[in-house]
Amino acid sequence: MTVVTGTVVASGTADGDVTDGTTVFDEDVPAVGKLDPGLGDALRKAAGDAAGDGVEFRVNSGWRSPETSEHVSGDAVDLGGSGAAEWLSEHGARYGLCQIYANEPWHFELRPAAVDRGCPAEYADPTEDPRLQK
Repeated sequence: MTVVTGTVVASGTADGDVTDGTTVFDEDVPAVGKLDPGLGDALRKAAGDAAGDGVEFRVNSGWRSPETSEHVSGDAVDLGGSGAAEWLSEHGARYGLCQIYANEPWHFELRPAAVDRGCPAEYADPTEDPRLQK
């Protein structure tokens, strides 16, 4: 088992780090299991549909304890896997999943209104996100 960072605990790590190969279906991994329930549900629905196109959603970062970001509250996920970000960029709004930062094509958050209205305009990077200003 390869650990991205941190100490291995059960199937994942206690502070939110993930092992290689973690998917949005690995709810026993804290980084996935502690995501906002709506975000987790949307990700699993989208991943099921993406699998039909040969795309797998791998979680590089989900919920995590360190740092100030939307990840700390379980409201953001960073995805890897061949074609995952590209697939969600094209189809994510149908599930309320939106890319938030132009410079982070792997970072997605739940925006339920996107199902009807499309995703909101992206911030250039996290420094422009008013939620992160303290």
